[in-house]
Amino acid sequence: HPSLHLSLSLSLSLSDTLSSSLSSLELTIYCSFTKAIFFFGQKLNLMQHLKENIEHFSIFHLCNQLTSPRMAVRKRSILALGHLVPCCSLLLFSQLTEHLLTELAKNPPTSVTRTYIQCLATVSWQGGHRVGEHLEKLIPLVVKFTSTEDDELREFCFQAFEAFIRRCPKEMAPHVATVTQLCLKFMTFDPNYNYDDGEEDGDDRMDVEEGFEESDDEYSDDDDMSWKVRRSAVKCLEALISTRRDLLLSYSICPALLARFKEREENVRADVFAAFSTLLRQTRVGSSHHSIIHAGGTPILYLCVQVPVIVKVLHRQLKERSFKSRQGCFCLLTELVHTAPGALEQHIPALIPGIIFSLTDKSTSSTMRIDALSFFNVLLLSHPPQTFQPHMQVLLPAVLACVEDSFYKITSEALLVTQQLIKLMRPQEPTAVSAAFDPKPYVKEVFSVTLKRLKAADIDQEVKERAISCMGHLVCHLGDHLESELQGVLAIFLERLKNEITRLTAVRTITLISASPLKVDLSPILPEALSLLGSFLRKNQRALKLATLACLTAIVTHHSASIKPAALEPVLNEISPLVDESDMHVSQVSITLLTCMAKACPSSLAKICSSVLPGVFRLIHSPLLQGGALAAILDFLQALVLSKATNLSFSQLLKSLVEPFQSSKSPAGSSVLHRQSYHSVARCVAALSSASPEDAPGTVSGLIQQVKDSGSPESDRVLALLCLGEVGRSSSLGRSKELQGVILEAFSSTSEEIKTAASCALGGMAVSSLNEYLPFILKEVSAQPRKQYLLLHSLKEVISACSASSLSPHLESIWTLLFQHCECQEEGTRNLVAECLGKLTLANPAQLLPRLRQQLKTGSPLARSTVVTAVKFTIVDHPAPIDSLLKDCIGDFLKTLQDDDIDVRRVALVMFNSAAHNKPALIRGLLGTVLPQLYKETRIRKDLVREVEMGPFKHSVDDGLDVRKAAFECMYTLLESCLEGLDVLQFLDHVEEGLKDHYDIRMLTFLMLARLASLSPAAVLQRLDRLVETLKATCTAKVKAGSVKQEFEKQDELRRSAMRAVAALLAVPEVERSPSMADFANQIRSNADMASIYQSVQGVEGGGVGPSESMDKS
Repeated sequence: HPSLHLSLSLSLSLSDTLSSSLSSLELTIYCSFTKAIFFFGQKLNLMQHLKENIEHFSIFHLCNQLTSPRMAVRKRSILALGHLVPCCSLLLFSQLTEHLLTELAKNPPTSVTRTYIQCLATVSWQGGHRVGEHLEKLIPLVVKFTSTEDDELREFCFQAFEAFIRRCPKEMAPHVATVTQLCLKFMTFDPNYNYDDGEEDGDDRMDVEEGFEESDDEYSDDDDMSWKVRRSAVKCLEALISTRRDLLLSYSICPALLARFKEREENVRADVFAAFSTLLRQTRVGSSHHSIIHAGGTPILYLCVQVPVIVKVLHRQLKERSFKSRQGCFCLLTELVHTAPGALEQHIPALIPGIIFSLTDKSTSSTMRIDALSFFNVLLLSHPPQTFQPHMQVLLPAVLACVEDSFYKITSEALLVTQQLIKLMRPQEPTAVSAAFDPKPYVKEVFSVTLKRLKAADIDQEVKERAISCMGHLVCHLGDHLESELQGVLAIFLERLKNEITRLTAVRTITLISASPLKVDLSPILPEALSLLGSFLRKNQRALKLATLACLTAIVTHHSASIKPAALEPVLNEISPLVDESDMHVSQVSITLLTCMAKACPSSLAKICSSVLPGVFRLIHSPLLQGGALAAILDFLQALVLSKATNLSFSQLLKSLVEPFQSSKSPAGSSVLHRQSYHSVARCVAALSSASPEDAPGTVSGLIQQVKDSGSPESDRVLALLCLGEVGRSSSLGRSKELQGVILEAFSSTSEEIKTAASCALGGMAVSSLNEYLPFILKEVSAQPRKQYLLLHSLKEVISACSASSLSPHLESIWTLLFQHCECQEEGTRNLVAECLGKLTLANPAQLLPRLRQQLKTGSPLARSTVVTAVKFTIVDHPAPIDSLLKDCIGDFLKTLQDDDIDVRRVALVMFNSAAHNKPALIRGLLGTVLPQLYKETRIRKDLVREVEMGPFKHSVDDGLDVRKAAFECMYTLLESCLEGLDVLQFLDHVEEGLKDHYDIRMLTFLMLARLASLSPAAVLQRLDRLVETLKATCTAKVKAGSVKQEFEKQDELRRSAMRAVAALLAVPEVERSPSMADFANQIRSNADMASIYQSVQGVEGGGVGPSESMDKS
């Protein structure tokens, strides 16, 4: 390569001068040479031996230059070493580090020590995790040098500490306490200045600093370098806070940083603010759902106690001339509000003067005003209206002046704040205090300023949209004060509705006004607006469709008296194509609009049969229908029956619902309906029956006859049974021996579908007739062993649907029955029993959970597995009364991870996985004891692998595979919910083993590796060389010739999954410093097959592989 030849020539030409002193030009050339070695050493995998020789030669001579009498030579040598370190071998890196250690141990002169420590910091930043193994020797040396009376040396020591913390957080763990104490000590190191305590109450310091502004490198005293020590100590402390969330519980850090808010040097003070902002962010993350900190929000509570001190210090700084200080204050206060919403409520009067100063001061920069407005907006959103209402007279003029500013960004931000102030003047849900505020004196001024921006055509798009939204809120909240101006504003909104650029914002604004409790008269614009809104439903813009449907719903709901039926016909025609399974959310919102029309304007649906209704029935029969869309359809059908305005009788709707099932009985018919369609139609039939009680008895009789008719097609009988269950769920069918007999007879059917439907039907009917049917179910469970599974399924339906109070009289009888069958040999039956036990425990956790725990000690392995599975069903994904009780005893259930029975351990892992996913707070405190057991289950056990003879062949069966899969699934879940509780490097050890395991486990570990690359890149980089070898082996593996098709498909999927992991690794910053990863990236790029797979998983055509690809473009 020509550039490499140039580098070699440079090397030879400089070999003599390196042994002596270097000129500035020669050193600059040599820095360029080291860069070339770094880049091209990765680009070319040729001449590896030559490259290593050059690196060794370069590092050796550069180390000699660290003692040069010329400081420029030392600095350039450090820079050159920094370029070489990432691509040098591990051996060479160790030799370099040992050399620095040896030289530092000799106690060289202070100037040389500074150079070595600075070099050590650079090597640590560039070398990354590789310095970790040397920290035990490095840290004591660097700590020792912090006591040397030399400010620059101390600065470099803290820079080295920061590099160690950022690059090797795990290896630094034993030294965190020492470094923290040093940071707290030296962040106050200011020997040449006396911080008088009286300053806290006065403004003297502000007056001193008011007359000048300093740049990043200008300070008041040229001879005083102590500010560098303080700044580096603060930055090191910020690194500690960023990487060690456990320090949030160390309450000494917060007051120490607060005490440094009085820092005299502007740039150091800005770093103090940045460090405190980091502390706030970490507190917010640390106190969230996914944190290890779960002590009632202790860090948040402690922070709230500190709020008065924070405000006391910052409210003076907000009035300083220094832009950097004020920006730091606003940034810090914004983080504080996000972390503890409402915490500043008592301190708003102290903060308002500072906000007003930044908004009105003529010397304030545009950026400063935007920051002030942004913070003010966050403040308004997170505090109650009555907090700001007394200050409206002061706040409003300053904000409105910003609305009239010539800079569009200030205007846009100010309009957003004005919108919030309007909402505070008259909240839609006022309290007694906020309702007493009179907004009338302010309406005219706000209206005139906003109207000026609303009318302007030659302004920025964002300003246009926010002016529309701001005026919309003004009309919505204070429209009764606008009087004659209102009609003109509505006309402007109509014009904006016709404009393609502003129509989406205008639609949302009209939605807001339509739903206003002021009942704003929209009749002047309504006919034309409805026509425009109808046309928007044809547009391809999904957001516009959804906003338009919401707007039409609001108009129909609140302004139906002003709408003529004919005006909605075009809208009705446009809704028809929207009701389709291709977009369930749009379908749901469309059907909600139809429901509102059926309730508020029933006459508008006269022609619904030919337009919309066929699409609704197609959606009902779709296998994708569920959740919100199904609920919307049920409401619509009920509204349709109750409206009686459409010539559609109950029987006609019922016929349309069941017609596809009757047509599917022809053998030639290809429209076989999905099982989900049966359940959807059954719920629709029940909804119709509840809306038309007079038709319900006849419907039930017809359904019973259909079930009894053994000549009926299976689909008809299945549907009839499901309908009986849903109708019985919503209204009591009474105790009928005929009905019970019909259900039991269906249990004996040869069709599995009919038996399952009968089971659902019996459970559904028992929900509303518990006293009649539950004893019958319990008796039959014991009396009919062959129908036990179906009857238990019915019992599960009852327990799931009934309230705790209605189940209470039957708890003992159900509990006793379930434990009689918890040792059943059939796993499916045991799982049903477990689900029933778990859901029953939720009905009375205080009584039943201890009894469930007691069963662990008395039962057989089958009983223990049933009990542990039952616990899984008590862990629901929403807050429940059982949570506190479960947290106290879940450790006992998790002890089954050590059970001798492999099936008990497997279900214990499944239960643990459920807890980690749904309620991670339950298990975070137990990770220390649970993780060793979990990791133990990830290992392949030879004693569980057996050989089975299949004719002339022998086949290996791994009885431990299911347990290992469950263990790796738990590990994947823990990545999402409990990352802070994991030792990531130990976690990676087991991921590495999983990469060589069974197909299913390898697929899962590839996903874990990709996730870890995003969540914990530093740890992944430490193991990169070992991981790359496994990934390379998977990507280059070949299937034996003559293998079955499934083997080829499996290998293809493995390669694709491995390549996704590779893509995730290549996205990690600094991954290009790994020679093995660079070589693998080159291999992928040069192999057409692997390059094709890589591009396909990336989802781009012609995408390059790895960061080195960008070099060619530069």
